[in-house]
Amino acid sequence: MERIVVSTNFGDAPLSLELGGVARQASGACLARHGDSVVLATCCVAQEPREAGDFIPLTVDYVQMTYAAGKIPGGFFKREGRPTEREVLSSRFIDRSIRPLIPKGFNRDIQIIATVLSSDLVHDTGVLAMIAASCAVHVSEVPFTGPIAGVRVGYDGNTFSLNPPSLESAKNSDAEAKENGTVMDMVVASTQNAVIMVEGGMLELEEEVVLQGILFGYEQGRRVIEIQEEVRKKAGKPKLAFEPPNLPEEVKNLLSNEGTVLLTEALSIPEKKARNQRLHEVRARLMELLGDDALVKRLSQPYLFELERHLMRKKVIEDGIRIDNRKPNGIRNITIEVPFLPRTHGSALFTRGETQALVTVTLGTWVDEQKIELLEGDQYKKFMLHYNFPPFSVGEVKFLRSPSRREVGHGHLAERALGGVVPGDEQFPYTIRVVSDVFESNGSSSMATVCGASLALMDAGVPISAAVAGIAMGLIKEGDDVVILSDILGDEDHLGDMDFKVAGTRKGITAFQMDTKIKGVDAEILRKALLQAKEGRLHILDIMEHSIQGPREEISLYAPRIVTLQIKPEKIREVIGPGGKMIKHIVDKTKAKIFIDDSGTVNIASVDKEACDEAIRMIQEIVREPEVGQVYMGKVKSVVDFGAFVEIMPGIVGLLHISQISNERVHNIHDRLKEGDELLVKVLEVDRGGKIRLSHKEAQGTP
Repeated sequence: MERIVVSTNFGDAPLSLELGGVARQASGACLARHGDSVVLATCCVAQEPREAGDFIPLTVDYVQMTYAAGKIPGGFFKREGRPTEREVLSSRFIDRSIRPLIPKGFNRDIQIIATVLSSDLVHDTGVLAMIAASCAVHVSEVPFTGPIAGVRVGYDGNTFSLNPPSLESAKNSDAEAKENGTVMDMVVASTQNAVIMVEGGMLELEEEVVLQGILFGYEQGRRVIEIQEEVRKKAGKPKLAFEPPNLPEEVKNLLSNEGTVLLTEALSIPEKKARNQRLHEVRARLMELLGDDALVKRLSQPYLFELERHLMRKKVIEDGIRIDNRKPNGIRNITIEVPFLPRTHGSALFTRGETQALVTVTLGTWVDEQKIELLEGDQYKKFMLHYNFPPFSVGEVKFLRSPSRREVGHGHLAERALGGVVPGDEQFPYTIRVVSDVFESNGSSSMATVCGASLALMDAGVPISAAVAGIAMGLIKEGDDVVILSDILGDEDHLGDMDFKVAGTRKGITAFQMDTKIKGVDAEILRKALLQAKEGRLHILDIMEHSIQGPREEISLYAPRIVTLQIKPEKIREVIGPGGKMIKHIVDKTKAKIFIDDSGTVNIASVDKEACDEAIRMIQEIVREPEVGQVYMGKVKSVVDFGAFVEIMPGIVGLLHISQISNERVHNIHDRLKEGDELLVKVLEVDRGGKIRLSHKEAQGTP
């Protein structure tokens, strides 16, 4: 195969797609370059189909090779191993963008691997991998209604930009972010005609600004799609012939006639567990009617799914009534318990309908910061949010394993939602870990996590700038009939066309995620969904404020107290002492944790307030400097004919001249003072050279 290269302008550097040079055994392979960043994406399709199922057997892996940035992996084995959080998130972005464009029922395993070969630390390899993966699938034999374009969108308060600096490096306020970075960091995936996937964080932006950012990304992606179409014309393989399994008409009629009434009745049961139990019984009953033909039974599963989907959607569109009898914009009943646990630093139990999350906050010190190895260099995180989805939350039996991709993705979304309102290190020098344990799930557990985390942070006394709430929206689209659903159930997510999560404060949006099961959505649907989500978000914030109005004035008794002192940089050596002797002595005596940076900032942490105060006193004693006019209890270090050298602080010695010992004339100083004597002295002068003049006669009578 001859080598083919096409390119286009894409932001500040050309984007090129190359085929035919590498990985020629794959079904499709694309080498994408943007600046000096290079990503290879491959697509392979299994030779034999698997049994028909209700999911697309697609696997996506995004892999960052550390040599891409000229680095050697840390750790004992010195090779790439378990995927990092960034690799997991990028894999999810690609999967969620491509999956809706592969036809339902296609049952050959598909594997996409996107490998970062070179990173210039400027041009985003995650977005580049999305483009390369789309191109690899597009030129392969996989039936694919793409291609897609992946674009990162930034906003500085005035203009939108491609591939901006990451929001994670921006400050916590809009004004500072405009000066130092961006107030929006969003990934937009789109086809030629519609937006297919969005995920991003922002600093309290209005709905219309977010919508304009999405449309900006959509327009910028058009030329990326055009060059993929050009590649397809030059090197595309014939697509695999695919038609969804077709049931005999008599089987369809049987299922429809017998199943419509039964399924309609089952789908009208509001409670999830009872509804699922009844649906299970109805499906079993319908399968019995089909006899013993295993193939017909297997092929009937997708048809039954479509029948359930049709009946649920029909009720919403025609009657405006949902599964649990709510109207489209209705919000489930919300209950809140804050605090919920007695010994955690902060906690909240947030229940919305049949979705429940227990969220806890733990405050730590600088020792607890998370170190993250990235291609761009090591980073340290002081705010972490972890989301757990145990199997009992949906009544299932499964082995407990390491966090799934879904758990990582939901935790990252919630962390983004709250990151902009969490105070900076100068205001609140704590490491903060938030953990959300989902106890019950029937849709929107990630948004319950956002609400619960906001409440738990306030309960812990973390001075967040505003409360944050989240809501998950859905979509039912049948031809020209469009219904937006607020606070969706699990079944509405499963049987609907869109999962649209919005989190934010009263002022604006802080995090946003959208996935579709159809071929994308237009601007009008997005606008309507955003405005309806705002109504729901404000309603939830009203309820949250009834439980706790703002951050508590004091942190938990069980949390460490962190006190910050500022000393002169030249005094750092004295506090540390030779070989660390002095700082070790303070730590051993008080059991406090102490950290000193090069600027002279001293952080002292201890759960015991008295121990913290003692550590402060000991450090202040070391760094204290003599003040003119102040009286000190000094100790005579040596005596000479013209006076005595007196230590008034550890390591600080001044001269007590013989004339300043008494109001009477002193003929022989050795008759009055000897080494080791203690006496009050007053500082008369500290000259530019640091020499100190002392007086005993002026200090007499001072308490």
